[in-house]
Amino acid sequence: MPPISCLLLLTFLITTSTLGCVVGAVGVNWGTMASHPLPPVKVVKLLKSNNINKVKLFDANSDVLQSLSGSNIAVTVGIPNAMLRSLNSSKKAADSWVHDNVTRYMPNGGSVTRIEYVAVGDEPFHKSYGEQFHPFLIGAAMNIQAALKKAKLDSKVKVVVPCSFDSFETGFNTSSEVHFRPDVNKTMTELLMFLGKLGSPFFVTISPFITHLETKNISLDFSLFRETARPHNFSHKTYKNSFDLSYDTVVTALSSAGYPNMDIVVAKIGWPTDGAANASSNLAETFIKRLINHLRSNLGTPLRPHKPPLETYILSLLDEDQRIIASGNFERHWGLFTFDGQAKYHVDLGQGSSSLVNAQNVEYLSSKWCVVNNNKDLSNATASALEACANADCTALSPGGSCFNISWPSNISYAFNSYYQQHDQRAESCDFAGLGLITTVDPSMDHCRFPIEIRISHAEFHRLCNFQWLIFLLTTLLAAAFAV
Repeated sequence: MPPISCLLLLTFLITTSTLGCVVGAVGVNWGTMASHPLPPVKVVKLLKSNNINKVKLFDANSDVLQSLSGSNIAVTVGIPNAMLRSLNSSKKAADSWVHDNVTRYMPNGGSVTRIEYVAVGDEPFHKSYGEQFHPFLIGAAMNIQAALKKAKLDSKVKVVVPCSFDSFETGFNTSSEVHFRPDVNKTMTELLMFLGKLGSPFFVTISPFITHLETKNISLDFSLFRETARPHNFSHKTYKNSFDLSYDTVVTALSSAGYPNMDIVVAKIGWPTDGAANASSNLAETFIKRLINHLRSNLGTPLRPHKPPLETYILSLLDEDQRIIASGNFERHWGLFTFDGQAKYHVDLGQGSSSLVNAQNVEYLSSKWCVVNNNKDLSNATASALEACANADCTALSPGGSCFNISWPSNISYAFNSYYQQHDQRAESCDFAGLGLITTVDPSMDHCRFPIEIRISHAEFHRLCNFQWLIFLLTTLLAAAFAV
């Protein structure tokens, strides 16, 4: 082959491989905090149908990891905050965790399940936790790293710690001063030393939606990458969107701490579709499309031009009706897909098409709903609905939610049905002191969907309950220890 042809071929290969790296760097978070989760095997098919090749987990659920075996999907497995104390105090516990949740799926250093990262903790620096996890974080991370090394997997699997955006302090003004919160600073310094020594990236949450909610001068246009947005100045640079401003806030903090070139992974970013004002499918589609276009443009940010995040994980793949809603009812509506794997909007995640592919052959409970019986005395119906919502998911009824505008007593029916579905359509779960009525006529209206839950096997249900109970028990014991 002539020299010029060789050069052209080499240039083409380098260019296409670089572009592929950027596109391939978009993954999703796969959470399992759902009363009736889509079976893991179907979720993996959903991921593959949409050419999603990276997934971040919040735990190490064995059914999930087994379903990912042989899929060639890159996986980040998570260690819940509740386990940090035991992993910090016991190298044996760390060895056992790595054996059960990493080595088991990568026999002889292979990659039956392609685990790339172990995420130690889930935003352990979040303000809501105070300092309860700080004493255990670094020790737990070091012990997990030592266990990986002992298993001869340290060259394949990196240890990381996902950090919340509130780990930083900045006024989002013209000042370039950004620093870690005083209560975080000591542990964060140790963490950065640990990550820097290993060559691990800095995992961080960036949430333009929450930033918009909590910051008066951050407009909706600025959050959605709209060209009409008023620019912001920061660190002597001009910013046209909230993502770049937030990202460079992280860059500035890392630079101030002595790590100006540390790789950054956006561990969570998304836009909810329900449960709050401006949480809608239309706005979510706008945000995700423009975010992905921005990442694929390879423009980077003012402080890191032509260097986008190493990886970006969208929050999230599916809605989860049991996520904690302390920060807002929208927390249960981050999904690109509904709880049953049906696309809420259309976006190209790498599948080469603007349309997402839905989950196939989903098995549902019977076509039955629980509604209020209008022939009864409804004077106590509101109290019954509140009780139902306390044990189900009524976040769509929130101000700004998709069902907020439905009238009484339809909103009572929504609450009754949510409880009824989450309790597997058992007849007694539609009693409500005689106010409930089971119907085969779909009560959904306009944009307010009265869902029917997914059918799950008894074995799967008990495995889910046992796993979630274990996490709850560990969290309870840890909280009790701190209370003493």
